[in-house]
Amino acid sequence: MKTVTPILLFLLASCLLMGCSSRSSTTTLPVVPSLKGEYIFRQHDEPPLQIDPMVAHQRAPYPWEEEKLCHYPKITKDFFRCKGSVLNPVRLVKKEKEEVRYYDCGGPQKHSLPLRDHKEFIYPILIDLLNDIQVQTGKRVIITCGHCCPDHNTYLDPSPANQTSKHLLGAEVDFYVQGLEQQPEKIIELILAYYREQPKYKGLKEFEEFKRYEKGDSHVSTPPWMNKEIFVKLVKKEEGRDFDNRHGYPYVSIQVRYDWDLQEKVIYTWDKAFRSFHRW
Repeated sequence: MKTVTPILLFLLASCLLMGCSSRSSTTTLPVVPSLKGEYIFRQHDEPPLQIDPMVAHQRAPYPWEEEKLCHYPKITKDFFRCKGSVLNPVRLVKKEKEEVRYYDCGGPQKHSLPLRDHKEFIYPILIDLLNDIQVQTGKRVIITCGHCCPDHNTYLDPSPANQTSKHLLGAEVDFYVQGLEQQPEKIIELILAYYREQPKYKGLKEFEEFKRYEKGDSHVSTPPWMNKEIFVKLVKKEEGRDFDNRHGYPYVSIQVRYDWDLQEKVIYTWDKAFRSFHRW
């Protein structure tokens, strides 16, 4: 059996002493200063602290609870894009001596909206009115027909009277309101009220006041409403049916008569209808 040398014993003792000193340094508790209390005195005639009585306050409404807040996407010019589609079937229309075939366009995948100053354009009053209707009703506006390119316009209705439609110019829209499908009269009332309440029309009698269009060429049984800027038709369930308006509801149609920005009448021209948009 080997004997332990004095050097080895010295090294073992040194390790033990170093370990003990290390543990003792880490386990030393911090010195906590003594805490002193302080008495609070009150004079015998000093009244106690007065607390105001609690008053109930009305909670401010959350954003989704606010009155007249629209929960639906804001209507922009993109909502007016042509409803044409190559998936729509060929239309066969019988004329005097022949049967004519009409094909639909490719829709927004094949052409743009009308252009003004090299930018896509829809008459702003149409966008403003539809957004106001959404806010006032809290219900969604469904645009059934906005801009129509010449091919889609002819596909919908090849009659000569329809070939000068303001849908070709981005100056007309057909729509109804979800939840008010059978109450288009309420929508008409909101449109008329818009012109009475908007500051920019105040004092302008030709905008604030609407007249009824009594001529028989409107193709609807209800006399339309008109002021200087717009022409409004109420199209009943059995009237005005085409491929875009093949739903079973009455709807409202708005045409722009006057361009507020350019201060001129809005009229159909062949150049505006056929050359004012990009094709691709």
